[in-house]
Amino acid sequence: MPSADAAPPDRNKRAVQCHVHKFGGSSLADAGLYRLAAGLLDDQASTRVVVVSAMQGVTDALIALVGSARAGQDWAPAWEALRQRHRAAADALDGDGGRALQSALDEEFESVRSELAAIFGDHSDAEALAAALPGWGEVWSSRLMHAALAATAPGWLRLDARDVLVVHPGEMGMAVDWSASRTRLAEWRAQHGSGHVVVTGFVARDAQGRATTLGRNGSDYSAAIFANLFDADALTIWTDVDGVLSADPRLVPEAVCLPSMSYAEACELAYFGAKVLHPQTLAPVQQRGIPLWIRNTRRPHLPGTLISLKSDPDGAPVKGLSLVRDMAIIELVGNGMVGVPGAAERLFGALRGAGVSVTMISQGSSEHSICCVVRADQAQRARDAVAVAFADAIADSQAQGVTLTDGIAVLAAVGDGMVGTPGVAARLLGGLAQARVNARAIAQGAGERNISVAIGDKDATRALRAAHAAFWLSPQSLSVGVIGPGQVGRALLLQLSAALPQLRKRSGLDLRLRALANSRTMHLDERGIEPADAIARLDGGAAEPVDLERFASHVRGEHLPHALIVDCSASPAVAALYPRWLAAGIHVVTPNKHAGSGDWTRYSAIQDASRSGGGRFRYEATVGAGLPVMLTLRNLLDTGDELFGIDGMLSGTLAWLFNRFDGSVAFSQLVREAQALGYTEPDPRDDLSGLDVARKLVILAREAGRVLSLEDVEVENLVPQALRAVSRDEFLARLEEMDAPMLARYREADAQRRALRHLARLDRDGRASVGVVALPREHACCHTRLTDNLVQFSTRRYADNPLVVQGPGAGPDVTAAGVFGDVLAIAQSLGSPCGMPLLHAGVPAEAHA
Repeated sequence: MPSADAAPPDRNKRAVQCHVHKFGGSSLADAGLYRLAAGLLDDQASTRVVVVSAMQGVTDALIALVGSARAGQDWAPAWEALRQRHRAAADALDGDGGRALQSALDEEFESVRSELAAIFGDHSDAEALAAALPGWGEVWSSRLMHAALAATAPGWLRLDARDVLVVHPGEMGMAVDWSASRTRLAEWRAQHGSGHVVVTGFVARDAQGRATTLGRNGSDYSAAIFANLFDADALTIWTDVDGVLSADPRLVPEAVCLPSMSYAEACELAYFGAKVLHPQTLAPVQQRGIPLWIRNTRRPHLPGTLISLKSDPDGAPVKGLSLVRDMAIIELVGNGMVGVPGAAERLFGALRGAGVSVTMISQGSSEHSICCVVRADQAQRARDAVAVAFADAIADSQAQGVTLTDGIAVLAAVGDGMVGTPGVAARLLGGLAQARVNARAIAQGAGERNISVAIGDKDATRALRAAHAAFWLSPQSLSVGVIGPGQVGRALLLQLSAALPQLRKRSGLDLRLRALANSRTMHLDERGIEPADAIARLDGGAAEPVDLERFASHVRGEHLPHALIVDCSASPAVAALYPRWLAAGIHVVTPNKHAGSGDWTRYSAIQDASRSGGGRFRYEATVGAGLPVMLTLRNLLDTGDELFGIDGMLSGTLAWLFNRFDGSVAFSQLVREAQALGYTEPDPRDDLSGLDVARKLVILAREAGRVLSLEDVEVENLVPQALRAVSRDEFLARLEEMDAPMLARYREADAQRRALRHLARLDRDGRASVGVVALPREHACCHTRLTDNLVQFSTRRYADNPLVVQGPGAGPDVTAAGVFGDVLAIAQSLGSPCGMPLLHAGVPAEAHA
């Protein structure tokens, strides 16, 4: 049987004389788990107290039995199933009957049968019986645990908490009569001795001696109470999680286990819905300074979370994030409330009278309005009560009325490190803003340990993830979808595969590929796709017909704070979807030139959607592949420079052709050689037509603020008219028809000591042209290498010596590097410290030219 010290030596500084252990129902689901729990108590405490919950699911089953009995339904089969479950566990733990476990359980189950029959028959004590009956699960569980412990360590005692614990109802739930309970426990120990004890959780008696319970999850409260009553040195709550987590792991998979917390931090989280602790659990241990551990029954080698007076000061200022859903906002607005004393008292008096609990309060310093957050099931009652309380003010127009907004959740950020630390609220609200989550109301106490934000419930999961990432409790996560795994798309996937481990490790950035699509099929994955395996997944059996609306919805998953689509296709239909994606908050990165050079209305819609606070749009690779052409132009204009003109060699194919063409080799032969090297499109006319270069020039012109469309560009098509409509094979067979005209142009330029280059030009007046130009040999475009792209900016600052951006402008690796750079630029704008240069991310060195 595995064992574990209750508190690792390096984190437990005090000698333990009395140690209280509590086991929850999930740790006691069957006989095997009772034995496992018994094996976890091998500590050195002189007195050990074990407080137990009911077996997993038993309390719910008892409540259902009460409901059936009250409704006059047949409860006997469910009662018998419950009895048989306990008998089976008893048989496994006390097979020889030496501890009379079966007979004791049978006797108590008969008592339950009688109580159910009384409830069924509407006996005069039916209400009291119904209130106490759910506590029987802990009584049976204590017998099972006692048997499991006594089998290996005789001498264990069993204490029914109803014999010593006296409680009374209070505003915050059941409150302990400490004096009476201490007296009764002392009497019990005097009678039974001071050995190790198994105690029933959850149950107690009231001042009149009637059996009662402490409310749901009350076994944790019981454990804290008995830790106080026994003057314990430590309390360990054994459960099914590794400790207190930074957020709900069902909503934030990256939630981390917190090594330590203060009582104050734990109180904030407990009262704000953290599931590990009952809200009342901490008061009895905090009163006596008893350290409390939260540990995992099934992973006892882990240290868990220590809750004590002070927590570890290192780490993020926010220790945990909690989310409360199904809430509503009640808001009272009135000009007549400004400066009038007593308005808040009147409001909250009305809510108290209506029995409404207030979770959060927010009021502006203008006193014009005051709002509070209440549970959704109390919202209408709250609104009606406030409206009645302020009926006279509303009638006199001193108050404009009471509004109710439902569909609200409250996100709370908790941490001692927030106290006196500037910028915590900014980080929280900045994270929400990046995830496009609107804060409806904000509240922070003067203690500075809790910032609460009311948000729309539909945004709750995304808000929690974004806030968690904002405080670096989890990596900065982007849900990524890639469209178009052609040459550029495949190169990007390889670069992602090589770079992601280091990005996660060094920058805390999690680019999570969750969707991949081509023109026919797509593959969506909730948990993420390894980029190196993505193509195989797309071609595998899990692929489905492409549906880009569903694709985008999947990428925009609510549980991830940020979403990004990379469009590596050349499809105008995909580009037409950009405005919708951007408006929905999905960032878009693309080398697809149709978005920037196509229909002006679509282009304007894309820019408007991006500027209006939607997703970011990055398209650096549409012009210069991996070269910072767009970035350079933006920087010039944003810093106040004036653009005079642009000269650009924007086709790697045409650059190579005219860098090589010197009259010694026929132009047609060079075209065939470029095709063999893979520099041209499958049909070289797509390059020779100049349309691709014209699209790039349109993109540059629009970036410079010119209203320009493709039809406004004067484009020289190098393909002779007679060859434009023929088949590709016929065109290739008749390529020599280009030779004579091209050779004549070369000789004419050479005679003037000029060189032919294929150039895109934008002048100061907005005139745009694309074609072959005879340039002076000192021009920058006459000194490029092979497939180099070159863009020369003439501006007011760079009038005499134009600014030149030059480097490799063709090839899928370089283009993919440009796309990857845009992805990282977006990540940086979202707060990720992407300090690693692309060279170390598996990107070819030439991408940095």
